[in-house]
Amino acid sequence: MAYKTEQESFWAGEFGDEYSQRNNSESLLVNKTAFFSKVLQRTGVLQSVLELGSNVGLNLQAINKLLPNTELSAIEINAFAKEQLEKWGGCKEIFHQSALEFTSDNCYEMTMILGVLIHINPQELPQMYQKLYDHSQRWVLLSESYNPTPVEVKYRGNDGRYFKRDFAGEMMAQYPDLKLVDYGFIYHGDPAFPLDDTTWFLMEKRAN
Repeated sequence: MAYKTEQESFWAGEFGDEYSQRNNSESLLVNKTAFFSKVLQRTGVLQSVLELGSNVGLNLQAINKLLPNTELSAIEINAFAKEQLEKWGGCKEIFHQSALEFTSDNCYEMTMILGVLIHINPQELPQMYQKLYDHSQRWVLLSESYNPTPVEVKYRGNDGRYFKRDFAGEMMAQYPDLKLVDYGFIYHGDPAFPLDDTTWFLMEKRAN
């Protein structure tokens, strides 16, 4: 399949397969569930969630443990990861495609993206923000590596695959009706529920 950017091809291929296999464990699911318990304290019960770049679905599984009646949908570019999502069986919809190519008339109470924007070609970020915004009825959740100014980081020996910046700040500037509700930092050395160093932002659509 031909993709618009080299980053999409990278994650759809063998490197993406290996990533999916590395990041799939019961302990990681436990830690993600602890994270989502904080987020869901602010959102309350959700009727529906769409994740852009869900990988094997641990984020969605975590939500399912906390809110078993929430309808879950996933967009995933990698075929191996999509198969793991299907085996889990907890998604109402699985869109096997690049998030950049996603189109739908559906809206979801919350859209979310975790550890994916850092791997998107920076020129395509406004389009990604639009996908998150347009398909959200109320909440948008981002969890990414943060830097106050854009910077590229070598990723497992690869150039052009990992970018840090203020994603949430850029998205709120693009959509002024998005208001920051909560945010936080998760440390890889957390003694109880560690995750890769990441900063999360929960935003809400509000009338001006």
